Amino acid sequence: MSHQTGIRANDALKKLFTKCRDGKIRVLKVSIENEELAPAASSKPSGKWHDDYDKMVKPLITENQPAYILYRLDTKSPDSGYDWLFISWSPDIAPIRQKMLYASTKATLKQEFGTASIKDELHGTVFEDITLEGYHKHKKNDAAPAPLTSAEEELVELKKSTIHTDYNVETRHQTLSGVAFPVTDEAKQAITEIGKGVHEYVQLKIDLEEEKIHLVMACDVSLDKLPTKVPADAARYHLYNFKHTHEGDYIEAIVFIYSMPGYSCSIKERMLYSSCKAPLLDLIQSLGVTIIKKIEIDDGKELNEDYFQEELHPKVNLHRPKFAKPKGPPGRGAKRITKVQDSNELET
Repeated sequence: MSHQTGIRANDALKKLFTKCRDGKIRVLKVSIENEELAPAASSKPSGKWHDDYDKMVKPLITENQPAYILYRLDTKSPDSGYDWLFISWSPDIAPIRQKMLYASTKATLKQEFGTASIKDELHGTVFEDITLEGYHKHKKNDAAPAPLTSAEEELVELKKSTIHTDYNVETRHQTLSGVAFPVTDEAKQAITEIGKGVHEYVQLKIDLEEEKIHLVMACDVSLDKLPTKVPADAARYHLYNFKHTHEGDYIEAIVFIYSMPGYSCSIKERMLYSSCKAPLLDLIQSLGVTIIKKIEIDDGKELNEDYFQEELHPKVNLHRPKFAKPKGPPGRGAKRITKVQDSNELET
């Protein structure tokens, strides 16, 4: 889910918005100053939009400072006037606080400018992302069909090669829904509160003797301290609100983490935690908490910014080579040819 900061456009920016709609401005840079959206620079058209693009956008970029850039295209829509490109510049080397602030204010700026006028959006973390060439690549990638993941491709191939059979009335399907241990009221309250933003982190454990799920802790914890909360000698369930930016948007995503430190736990503990997981997830969702991602780990050291980003926003390779059929084992020798006997030989 995304959030907004309450920062609004000042009067000077609102006046420039009017000029933008009249077609008098080609590019407008907007910054956050004194907790307001304010104009930082603007330029009038001097040629076609693609001729003006690089020479007008490049001077507006500050290497380590986020910004918004509104760039007017030459096309028009009947209802909203000129079409605009909304560029969200958020360099990787900018301070995290600044990136969060700009990401969570983006929706407000788009709304005040007029979302109907924004034909396309472009997000950049390095300068090459927002050049004219980068914009063309963005358009090309958007037009391409979404690629299948490896698992999806395997499923398609499996369906192609599967021989379908009819099932009769005697067919039986066995399912195991899991073990639904009671969850204490304290734990339920903490789960509800993380959904409301009261806590950033909740840890739960199973009391193996009582066969109940208890609350261990509910608190705020920074990402760099999160690994220290994961026990190295016991299994646990965790809920963590991962606050981050992705493609210029500020996002809060609640992640369910199931930690099981290998065989340092007893067989009973491993079995109970595995069996109770699905019913617990059903309960969490019934309490109004949306789980964005479910992950399993062996060690808390796995939990860092890169790990969460890859789990929530995996990078897809658009040019993955097709699966190559493996070669046969060496040394099989030449293919044997079976001689067909002549019919006369058979008669003799």
